[in-house]
Amino acid sequence: MSGIEGKSVVITGASRGIGAEAARVFAAAGARLTLLARDASAVEALAGEIAEAGGTAQAQGGDVADPRAVAAAVDAARRAFGGLDILINNAAVIAPIATLEAADPAEWARAIDVNLKGVYHGMRAAIPVMTTAGGGTILTVSSGAAHNPLEGWSAYCASKAGAAMLTMCADREGREQGIRAIGLSPGTVATDMQRQIKASGVNAVSRLDWSEHIPPDWPARALLWMCGPGADPWLGQEISLRDPEIRRQVGLVR
Repeated sequence: MSGIEGKSVVITGASRGIGAEAARVFAAAGARLTLLARDASAVEALAGEIAEAGGTAQAQGGDVADPRAVAAAVDAARRAFGGLDILINNAAVIAPIATLEAADPAEWARAIDVNLKGVYHGMRAAIPVMTTAGGGTILTVSSGAAHNPLEGWSAYCASKAGAAMLTMCADREGREQGIRAIGLSPGTVATDMQRQIKASGVNAVSRLDWSEHIPPDWPARALLWMCGPGADPWLGQEISLRDPEIRRQVGLVR
């Protein structure tokens, strides 16, 4: 995609799944990456892989549940690459997969800390840097679970619903300052999270055949497309990768 070369991008949850694929896709397009994940060795290995392929990436170990870790990643991007153009809020956990009465309170709270507060921490750290420079793009990986209740997923559904509202708030507060806030609902993706879901045997999603899940490079490519003007009609909203027209615009299908 034209216009992404040289841009400074922070990706959370970059050690695997959609986050790792987004790192590869954005690096191939010429972006300069800061990769944040709890698994520091995994993002260091990914940054090395990207460097070997001719790209630019730095690794940052840290937990999005900790506002200091997210702020440190944004600051690392600013110091290394002169600013921050794009933030991809991708980090998320599915656990606990359990009924409301059976879920462990600490594990339930952990999902809120990562899936909801982690998005807030990213926005809070990124927006001042972006607005000072005249604007930037904040993309948050959402889910159909943000809008549809599922058995055993109360923490995931509630946290994703909250993150969707944060996107709307960021748009309301920041659009006039050049902030482009958009969510991406990718559908079910063939990642480790889906293996956890399948192993749980809880609700209809766990019973989907593996062939029904899209590959992780599809949402990664959609996120890249969302950095351009084609996604502007969805500012403050969510783009669904289930939509055949969106898949066509992204270039995933003819």
